[in-house]
Amino acid sequence: MSKLSTFAQTRAEELSSQWKGTNFLGGTTKNFIDGEFRESTTEKWIDVLDPATQTLLSRVPETTSAEFESAVESASKAFQSWKKTSVLKRQRFALDLQALIRQNMDSIAHTRARQDVCRSVRRHISIPYAQGDVLRGLQVVEFACGIPTSLIGEKLEVSKDMDTETRKVPLGVCASIAPFNFPAMIPLWTIPVAIVTGNTLIIKPSERDPGAAMMLAELCQRAGLPNGVLNVVHGTVPTVNAICTHPKIKAISFVGGNRAGQHIYELGTKNGKRVQCNMGAKNHAVIMPDANKDQALNALLGAACGAAGQRCMAISVAVFVGAAQNFIPELIARAEKLQVNQGFEKGAEFGPVTTPAAKARIVGLIDSVEKEGGKILLDGRNIQIANYPNGNFVGATLVEVTTSMTAYKEEIFGPVLAVMNVGTLDEAIELVNTNPFGNGAAVFTQSGPIARKFETEIEAGQIGINVPIPVPLPMFSWTGNKGSFLGDINFYGKGGINFYTQTKVRI
Repeated sequence: MSKLSTFAQTRAEELSSQWKGTNFLGGTTKNFIDGEFRESTTEKWIDVLDPATQTLLSRVPETTSAEFESAVESASKAFQSWKKTSVLKRQRFALDLQALIRQNMDSIAHTRARQDVCRSVRRHISIPYAQGDVLRGLQVVEFACGIPTSLIGEKLEVSKDMDTETRKVPLGVCASIAPFNFPAMIPLWTIPVAIVTGNTLIIKPSERDPGAAMMLAELCQRAGLPNGVLNVVHGTVPTVNAICTHPKIKAISFVGGNRAGQHIYELGTKNGKRVQCNMGAKNHAVIMPDANKDQALNALLGAACGAAGQRCMAISVAVFVGAAQNFIPELIARAEKLQVNQGFEKGAEFGPVTTPAAKARIVGLIDSVEKEGGKILLDGRNIQIANYPNGNFVGATLVEVTTSMTAYKEEIFGPVLAVMNVGTLDEAIELVNTNPFGNGAAVFTQSGPIARKFETEIEAGQIGINVPIPVPLPMFSWTGNKGSFLGDINFYGKGGINFYTQTKVRI
């Protein structure tokens, strides 16, 4: 079995010695309960393996029922005082946290790259990509620094000697369930907003890469957050079910796949909780004949293969309209040149997918294209990377599909771009809108009227005009819809403030 590179080994040793709650040398990941990093007493552990070498990085506990109950009780007790803490003190926590994250961005990015998937986006090695993950989360912390303005209520004199006043108050103990592909950004979608609005929070990071969440917990503690306001527990289905059914947990935020999201939404709402679930996607990019070819092709490859395609806003379907199909041969030629490697290697443009099971699923979906009558235009199934024979590598893959094929219907979550041809913009819009998902869609064109028509008629919640991955900044809200979202209040921005508060009226 191959070993970690010298660079990766050195960073693993440094991070393991510098941070209390996590380990990258085969040790255990701790729970963070009531301000303490606690070793779990569980008998069930989950191995976190480096996806390029299968080296054991850490062992993650399946949190016991008693440990989970302790976390909830800690959060519940802390809420009684935290909700009474002035908004200016809560703002000070956010200000101090953002400074600490900036100071430690490199360390968080390295654990994200090392323990997550060691991958990169086009034209950047994995560290800049991982820093982007942290930066987008940091922007939510910076948004939360403006919490006093966001919580200003309303007051009206409704009659002589009578006023009516409204204000936002916290819900109580909340929970956040994070995915593997953005182990820093997604916790930071919820930690700052939930906490500055006066709630306490229990985080369950992905069992595949909990390191970044543990670092964030330690930074929250350094920023002066009282014990119990933030707790971190680990695990799989049993921990998720405990979150969904515990009577003291009032709200749940989830980002991840459809199957898990539907289960969490149904079980959580059944138990009277407010729930928001960002789930799967099948994001389309429509390429018009008048598009800037160089810009469009670079954007397609970066959005489809960056991060090895393992992100919910990846472009997974390219729809070429009319003569734009003449761009396809050059798209294939450029995709062939993408450099796949361990992720820390110089020149690597993306790395391995997260697990052997993920690779097997991706390869199976590529196989299905041939079986169902489609064409494989570029095949990355059998890619071999020198020095990493055990890596979960899938090379850039382009497939020609129809809407009836499995590879079109399902989210592949790998460096696979489905290619389709249509005759007109109207056909493209109909194709995109017929798809059940609704995270995002993009159009590449130099025509203002075409861009306006696309923006107006496309049903997806986030639209990019010559922008392949239209993710809004935190002063706005994430607005995925249709089959990509369950709930009625969005993540971060004004939506996030509303999700973590309820309105109280005084007359």
